Amino acid sequence: MGITKIRGLLVVGLAAGLLAGCASTEPEEVIVVEEPVEIEVVEEVVVVEPEIIEPRVVRGKIEIPRGDMGDTEILQGIFYFDFDQAIVKRGGHTELNDHANVLSGNRMFHIRLEGHADERGTREYNLALGERRANAVRAYLLAQGASRSQIEVISYGEEKPVNRGHSERSWAKNRRVEIVYR
Repeated sequence: MGITKIRGLLVVGLAAGLLAGCASTEPEEVIVVEEPVEIEVVEEVVVVEPEIIEPRVVRGKIEIPRGDMGDTEILQGIFYFDFDQAIVKRGGHTELNDHANVLSGNRMFHIRLEGHADERGTREYNLALGERRANAVRAYLLAQGASRSQIEVISYGEEKPVNRGHSERSWAKNRRVEIVYR
């Protein structure tokens, strides 16, 4: 080995020894400064699920939920017809759609469609007309998703007038189909 190499090793060894001797064996003192910590107060929020209001029968009428505030509406279930006609008027479609939604949404509901006529015409003719009117409402409800097994049709003809007068105004009130929930 050459002298230069030995000298180099000696210098490296001496430097390592000096560095090792300078190292402190005592742990360094750590100063901890505590700063105030902001604590966020979180209030517990209780989420109350809105009560789901199901349709229900009230004296033969159906009560359905309306809006988010727990409001309800009782559907009247009376649909009027023109003289000697069995065509469901457009004005009744919105309410009939509500009835169809109730029926298709809950197969436990059953209805009776009661057909009526005014006093003009024979008893037999008015019974048949009341039945045609009730069947027209039935067909509409079926087309909107109600089930045949939920609907019963009956005709009273002129036997159960709501207005006993003998004028067009009275007769117009008697030409009807009523939906009765059972």
